[in-house]
Amino acid sequence: MTHIGFCGLGIMGSGMAKRLLRAGFEITVYNRGAARAEELASRRERCRCALRSGGERRFRDRHGRRRSRLPRSLERCAENGTAGIDPDRFEHDYSCSMRQLTGSRPQANNGELLFLVGGGAATLEKARTVLEPMSRGIVHLGGNGAGAAMKLINNFLCGVQASSLAEAIAWIERSGLNRAAALSILTAGAPASPLVKRLSERMCDPPREINFRLDLMMKDLEYSTREGRNHGIELPTGLAALARFEDAAAKGFGDRDLSTVIEPLRESR
Repeated sequence: MTHIGFCGLGIMGSGMAKRLLRAGFEITVYNRGAARAEELASRRERCRCALRSGGERRFRDRHGRRRSRLPRSLERCAENGTAGIDPDRFEHDYSCSMRQLTGSRPQANNGELLFLVGGGAATLEKARTVLEPMSRGIVHLGGNGAGAAMKLINNFLCGVQASSLAEAIAWIERSGLNRAAALSILTAGAPASPLVKRLSERMCDPPREINFRLDLMMKDLEYSTREGRNHGIELPTGLAALARFEDAAAKGFGDRDLSTVIEPLRESR
């Protein structure tokens, strides 16, 4: 049986780990808080938890990024060649050899994530049986760094769409148009996309749960505009979207769902 060291049980990680348990894998979980890890461990005997302690050592990798040191239980997994899955988010420079994914909470829970892979084809084939229970597709985009680059491009476009949709809905609301009728045109016409359809509902009916945190989209837009510049491409639409997300984060929406990017526009009447 493949033994997996799994790091992080956040919005995405919890659903991913549950999919692996359902598929019959044995996993050792590392999480900063006890509650989510204990809830997962109660599901199956094949899940062991390694919880972070306050006095844990920390180290800096060669890029200078501060990281929590993994417990010995997961270090032993790595030493033994066991597959390791980390659903954390990294800048492009830190993720050159990592698989990236697209999707949010529902896709993670339902095993419908899309894995964007950069690296060797042989390595991907070894990991495929682990990735498949969590995914609707696995796309090999090239060598190291290709998956991370595509992830940034994907989220750059999502962030721009989310920002412009927030502006459009705020405009609709202030103009006195019938909002439902107006949105039926946008979500069925040329501007429509899966993201526009999903976010328009969440912007009009604020969600209780978080599918994708606003401050994480803000960071992705920061990374995207920086990486585009590294390739000689300015992204003014990305910068405009970033300003919208920074404004929402400054007004207390950073730890809320990204759909709340519309709220400062409503409050500024």
